[in-house]
Amino acid sequence: MASNKIKIGQYNVLQTLGVGSFGKVKLAVHSITGHKVALKIINRKKIANLDMAGRVKREIQYLKLLRHPHIIKLYEVITTPTDIIMVIEYAGGELFNYIVEKGRMSEDDARRFFQQIICAVEYCHRHKIVHRLLLDPYQNVKIADFGLSNIMTDGDFLKTSCGSPNYAAPEVISGKLYAGPEVDVWSCGVILYVMLCGRLPFDDEYIPTLFKKINGEWKGASSKGMDEARLFCYRTK
Repeated sequence: MASNKIKIGQYNVLQTLGVGSFGKVKLAVHSITGHKVALKIINRKKIANLDMAGRVKREIQYLKLLRHPHIIKLYEVITTPTDIIMVIEYAGGELFNYIVEKGRMSEDDARRFFQQIICAVEYCHRHKIVHRLLLDPYQNVKIADFGLSNIMTDGDFLKTSCGSPNYAAPEVISGKLYAGPEVDVWSCGVILYVMLCGRLPFDDEYIPTLFKKINGEWKGASSKGMDEARLFCYRTK
């Protein structure tokens, strides 16, 4: 059967966007409204074998909780005997891929993206949630993939290392307990560097060497550098 004939719920499947270790993401369109969505199809057996059921449940829980213009929306969850299907907002592309294709950004573009990122991250922190960045067709940032996020309770410290090691803060890769928000701020700083420079600040194919670079000596920023950073974040076009 051709892919454009497949229907899941009220959605006609158009194409496969990606394949992961325990499922697929497909582009689909609502049969009545014509609204495009992404279908995150998660195989129940695979997540059980990989002990990932908790991660999937957590992602659904967070997406139901969070409502923000720069966080991916969860429209509904369709369940079948074999799959869990998350019907989510279709963004269209990843921020990192945009940078790879376009190269480093101008300060104006980077500022706009970074303000959206910080706004969404701060919203997550207010909801005690401490994740991949997508872009919608209008070049607006959307935070997605909360399967590796954590709920942070008052006075609690996180023990799990989440996400790409290139973006990880020193306390994460060292295995120390950390409160949560500060490591997201570090990761945001790495993202800002990538947007402005077109490359990662810490990179190496050999993970121990990468971690050594991240843990390198840090003498702090000068007062002038701090002032310029504040101006960059708050200055409007």
